[in-house]
Amino acid sequence: MTYVIHGATGAQGAPVVAALAAAGKPVTALTRNPDTVVDGASVVAAGYSSTEALAEAYRGAHGVFIHLPITSEEDRQTYARNVVAAVRAARPARVVFSTSGSPTDPDTGGAAAILLSGLADSGVSNAVIAPTLYLENLLMPYVLDTVRERGVLPYPIRADFPVSWASHLDIADVVVALFDRHDVTGVVSVGQYPAITGPDLAQAFGAHFGKNVVFEPITAEQMRASVAPVIGEGPAADVAGLYQAMSTLPDRSIAPEDSAQKLLGITPRTTEQWLTDIGL
Repeated sequence: MTYVIHGATGAQGAPVVAALAAAGKPVTALTRNPDTVVDGASVVAAGYSSTEALAEAYRGAHGVFIHLPITSEEDRQTYARNVVAAVRAARPARVVFSTSGSPTDPDTGGAAAILLSGLADSGVSNAVIAPTLYLENLLMPYVLDTVRERGVLPYPIRADFPVSWASHLDIADVVVALFDRHDVTGVVSVGQYPAITGPDLAQAFGAHFGKNVVFEPITAEQMRASVAPVIGEGPAADVAGLYQAMSTLPDRSIAPEDSAQKLLGITPRTTEQWLTDIGL
């Protein structure tokens, strides 16, 4: 039996592949290109658009890690339904789904909500990882270059807005644990607790780089313009919409009662630990 990983060459899937391979687990990497080489894994070409291909990949799997790609919301909802249908058909031993910070409230709809609800009704053992914001977002050139060149960390949140930041490395740690912990089901929140503010982030970057760094709130529109050349206009607009909606909230803090810290005994990295672990 193998562990099937979606997006195995991407920012979120690759650390999961690496963590499983390091633990000596058999890994199957799902990619769009069958000629892709993934260290520590066999490769299967299967896209989100084919329920049949997904079901074939999932069948007999000890675990499946799923996260939806950054694309149009219409496509994401189609992919979510295809994944649910494939899980129901193939019935792998365990499914772990990362919401990637997307909202899962069934009243507001959305792809993540569709996938979460479908997994809950599938009868297949599953757990849902719920991060808030990724530290890797701070590696975008408009953030990291500004830190290095001007000593300013720009981001589209208020200075007094606490966030339970998590890294893709933290997600990988939790995925590997959840594959073995079938007793843990439902939502597992992943992120720093207590949550930290923008100035806290800037202080951590300053300590790591040995320079004074200050936090600078920017607008969701400024972020959209910055990331559109990297991820495309449509996805950039969707991301900006999420940050605009976030601006009305008091915080993005995880709840300690359903945290990885409590449920799994896994404490996410601090910002400085993460900067060290990624080799910056």
